[in-house]
Amino acid sequence: MTFTRVSVRSGPLDVGIETAGPADGPPVLLLHGFPYDPYSFEAVADELARGGARVLAPYLRGFGATRFVSRSTARSGQQAAIGRDVLGLVDTLGLQAPILVGYDWGGRAACVAAALRPDLAGGVVALGGYSIQDIAASTEPAPPLDESRDWYQYYFHSARGREGLTRHRRELAAQLWREWSPTRPVDDAEFERTAPSFDNPDFVEVAVHSYRHRFGLVPGAAEYEDDERFLAALPTVDVPAIVLDPTEDPALHPRPREEHADRFPRLLDYRRIPSGHNQPFDAPAEVARAVRDLHAFLESA
Repeated sequence: MTFTRVSVRSGPLDVGIETAGPADGPPVLLLHGFPYDPYSFEAVADELARGGARVLAPYLRGFGATRFVSRSTARSGQQAAIGRDVLGLVDTLGLQAPILVGYDWGGRAACVAAALRPDLAGGVVALGGYSIQDIAASTEPAPPLDESRDWYQYYFHSARGREGLTRHRRELAAQLWREWSPTRPVDDAEFERTAPSFDNPDFVEVAVHSYRHRFGLVPGAAEYEDDERFLAALPTVDVPAIVLDPTEDPALHPRPREEHADRFPRLLDYRRIPSGHNQPFDAPAEVARAVRDLHAFLESA
């Protein structure tokens, strides 16, 4: 499949979006993680588009074709910012009850957007589950093995780490891809297609701010203060939802269905799937099936 790229002015951004499917199809927003880009969803997008969906896979702020409109806009990577970016796209494009699908940063963006404005989201396919950050609890230590897997986050807290990401962004991304996909080798051609997305001029600043803000080390942008106060209460995501938990992702531990249901009060289904961190690439059929099942529920409701 070949994506068609468009650019849309939305809020503080010119958003690059990879699109597929008919313009009048039911809308699905596919939201990628760090350090990936929309091409992780290529097989998912192909299947959904062939089924008649209008597929939109935006480059998140700081990635690929997306650019800030103004030099004066804070290059924030905080959770409220990426969630508001999603809501901005929904409004700008006039999307009616889109299904939000995301993993890693994209999963967080989907959860935040749906928590802030449940009236605008048709539903959520949460790859990895609820991911709104509990910043107040970020000082609590995790078990040592889990801490070791977050090495890159602590690296970015320092000036050395910022410079390391600036100089070695491709090598660092490739290292994370290898660590997070322990059951399959990283395909060089796949990585090389994605790597240019890390050359975005704001990639380093947005990423570093994200990984410092979530630990309470830097303030957020003033325009998101009200949203962050709301998110600090860890609100539920009160829209129809399907959760897919990866079983082979070193960065995530599968959780019981009951724990997911506490955060998604309208949880329709919970599935564990054999996948590493990049679920759309590892298990595209399962991700596409979850979207179709959620759409079928929305159509029948």
